[in-house]
Order: sequence, then C-alpha cells, then structure tokens
Amino acid sequence: MKILLDESLPRKLKYDFGEEHEVRTVRDMLWLGKKNGELLKLMTDNNFELFITVDRNLPYQQNLQRLPLTIIVLRAKNNTRQTLKILVPKIFLRVSEGNLQNVIEVS
Repeated sequence: MKILLDESLPRKLKYDFGEEHEVRTVRDMLWLGKKNGELLKLMTDNNFELFITVDRNLPYQQNLQRLPLTIIVLRAKNNTRQTLKILVPKIFLRVSEGNLQNVIEVS
C-alpha cells in the first residue's frame, strides 16, 4: 500500500508502518507548504492510496468524493510519535475491513 503522511505528523512515524508498505512523508516528496487542493492532486497523480493526517478540517475544506484515495484523520490527545504509533494497527484494521469511505477517523 502506498501511504503519505502529512507534514503535521512526526517524520519517524513512517517506520511504524512496517516494510510491506511504501510510506512517504510530505517532506520526503518535497511537497512542504503545498495547499490542500494541490497536495490532493499530487497524491492522486502519484498513486497514493492513503493520506494520513491529524487535520480534522481537511474533509470540510475539499470535495473528497471524487478522489481515488482514502484520508485517515487521526484523533489523539497530541501528535507525538509515541501517541500516534498506537493508532497504526487501528488504521490497518479499518483498511482490512474494506468498504473504505473517502474519510475515516481513527482514534
């Protein structure tokens, strides 16, 4: 699975997804500072399947129904790696259940 981590997430969180997934950060892709609309287009053009963020406003700022990817919004008390890595197995549980919507909240 090809996964992109938002710039608001700790960069080292990508190591908590395992080697069977291709995980990149916005920084890795040199997309820092891109506006959400442009970032969503870049993700689509580069065949990302999941975008993981803590930005709870993103689903309300963009028309996501037309996108061929799923946005995972992490809901946690903070955005430290220690806190967020606990949510990684929950992400894959939701993905394995199938029937993915454009936006899924994981807490």
